[in-house]
Amino acid sequence: MEAHDPAEVEKKAEVTFRDRIATVNEEGGRNWVYPKKPDGRFYTWRKIVSYLLLAFLILAPLIRINGEQLILLNILERKFVLFGVTFWPQDFHLFVLIMIATVVFIFLFTAVYGRIFCGWVCPQTIFMEMVFRRIEYLIEGDAQQQRALNAAPWTMSKILKKWSKQLIFFGIAFFISNLFLSYIIGMDQLLVIVSEPPSQHLGGFIAILLFSGAFYFVFAWFREQVCTLVCPYGRLQSVLLDENSVVISYDFERGETRKKFRKSDPREDAGHCVDCHQCVVVCPTGIDIRNGTQLECINCTACIDACDNVMDKVGFPRGLIRYASYNAIATGSKKIFTTRVIAYTAVLTIIVGALLFLFSARADVETTILRAPGTLYIAQGDDAVRNLFTIKVVNKTRESLPIELKLLSHEGTLQIVGTAEVTAAPTGIAETAFFIDLDRAQLDGVKTPITIGVYSNGRLLEEVDTGFMGPAQ
Repeated sequence: MEAHDPAEVEKKAEVTFRDRIATVNEEGGRNWVYPKKPDGRFYTWRKIVSYLLLAFLILAPLIRINGEQLILLNILERKFVLFGVTFWPQDFHLFVLIMIATVVFIFLFTAVYGRIFCGWVCPQTIFMEMVFRRIEYLIEGDAQQQRALNAAPWTMSKILKKWSKQLIFFGIAFFISNLFLSYIIGMDQLLVIVSEPPSQHLGGFIAILLFSGAFYFVFAWFREQVCTLVCPYGRLQSVLLDENSVVISYDFERGETRKKFRKSDPREDAGHCVDCHQCVVVCPTGIDIRNGTQLECINCTACIDACDNVMDKVGFPRGLIRYASYNAIATGSKKIFTTRVIAYTAVLTIIVGALLFLFSARADVETTILRAPGTLYIAQGDDAVRNLFTIKVVNKTRESLPIELKLLSHEGTLQIVGTAEVTAAPTGIAETAFFIDLDRAQLDGVKTPITIGVYSNGRLLEEVDTGFMGPAQ
């Protein structure tokens, strides 16, 4: 038999965790994770934060500000509402800047505080750990009871527990699908669809069932693999984190060397880690935090609570596992504002500054005037030329705006087609067509620049430049 150096064997054992993720075995199969139900001060705070965010998610479609839903992401009609502010396609640059600022803000927080977003705010973590997992604990019991139930033969009790859990899971997934739909089409439209027979909205009903099936698959079976296999955010940690980033860390200086705790056994040669593995059995992604920062870690703090509970029992101070940077543990340095953090902060400041400027310069209306497509100029006798134009006025205010048009740059006639009254509804769009007649003497050739004023109640809202087509000189 080949001999092995004990030191080499120990060193190899320490790094094998990086060969594969914790939820996949050596054969490539699934390692099903049965996390023990966490308990402690961080878990209590996470429940409070999670339930506040869930309450906001559920209630936001019901909240109205000046008649608009608090948050609406209507991709179909290209209308977006964020906290009562309506964004149209003409404001898409503002919406993009808001999304970029959000991403940079998350990157900044990651560089400083690690993957705190995943553990405290991410919808996947909140729904999985605070909704589906807690229902599973309620029906099937804690981790050991779940293992025993899955290994037990099929009895009426097991069938009842398994089927009731799956039905509840699908019901919640169906509710989540409808909830997210309310952010896309609006709560009013959703209530109309829900109150009518599915046959009247068959396509939408099938889509909801498909989305419900996707949510059910994620939370009933795929689970933590979303975080470890699908979500790119965990893999970005390698470029976002450095040795000064505050993450959930094991204090190896204080904890090593590990040794089981016995009251009669002196620990002069051992650290505070009693090798109880409680930090491992509570981890929802199945990792051992003592191995250091890993892409599977979602910073959920379950290991902190588990370790603190053990430290209380054995009489050691809390904080063996805590929020800390590698340098804070290894060298005592607590430097946070690194070059990377300063750079992210500068970029974020520039983006927020640009957003504030663009918001302050945002006009009440956005007007587009174009010559009617496919039309040429129309000769009005020998002295005048007529052009047909179309106009679209986007009203970004909360009040109706009667629209009046005046030709500012030239002496001529402007006549609305069909009706003389054009009104843009609150946060609505008004469209019409109009003729402009100009004397040939005022034309500069094939295309003459003209300026049209858009007024409401005698107040100039906007000046729009366009081109007037005429005969060649």
